[in-house]
Amino acid sequence: MRVVLVGAGNVATVLAALLTKNHHTVSQVINRNIFHAKELANKYNATYTDFEGTPDLTADIFIIATTDASLTDNFAFFNTGDRMVVHTAGSVSKDVLQKISKNYGVLYPLQSLRKELVEVPPIPFLVDGNNEGSLIYLKQFALTISDNVHQATDEERLTLHTAAVIVSNFTNHLYTLAEGFCIKEKVSFDLLKPLIMQTALRISNSSPAAVQTGPAARKDIFTLDKHLRILGNHPKLRTMYMRLTESIMNP
Repeated sequence: MRVVLVGAGNVATVLAALLTKNHHTVSQVINRNIFHAKELANKYNATYTDFEGTPDLTADIFIIATTDASLTDNFAFFNTGDRMVVHTAGSVSKDVLQKISKNYGVLYPLQSLRKELVEVPPIPFLVDGNNEGSLIYLKQFALTISDNVHQATDEERLTLHTAAVIVSNFTNHLYTLAEGFCIKEKVSFDLLKPLIMQTALRISNSSPAAVQTGPAARKDIFTLDKHLRILGNHPKLRTMYMRLTESIMNP
């Protein structure tokens, strides 16, 4: 299929690579900053323009991969008629696109995507459409770029987006706090990386609740007290430690 990408950031960049790998054509890149549009378009011999330009209405599908907040602008700068238009946001209703096309929906990649990724990781896609035809079309399209495709309503997608923030963004913030703690205490954070990887792998075939370990799970007050004392000079991390300990001990 011929695809127009609206956006030139992390998601658009990764999707461009994924689409091309699976024999689709990026025909145009549209971005508010035309220099960023040009940079991405040149990698795929695509045309490019900013929001003042003319969209390629010969394309089969428009994928709007911009920030959630920008989707409320309704992209009034173009109307695609009956061309398929989707956005990639987890927390925005598909109906923000209703003024752009008669056929619209969502193609949400449930994955953390960064421009600098050397290889595209496995990506579950959540899809939805404004009518049965749109939904079938999007399911078929999504299956050309992923073998993990699921239909999800706006509410279901928002729920999973919330959970994704907890398991990804919040977890990464804990890594950040732990790294800062290690640096200040002059021990190597790198020594913890095998543990981080093993902890993630452990839930591949198990419920996280079933494999919870540690002093809080054991209600080991003696060890917990030692940890809290060493965290005395790290008040932010100490508070986090206490709250998470309470949550584990009293699920």
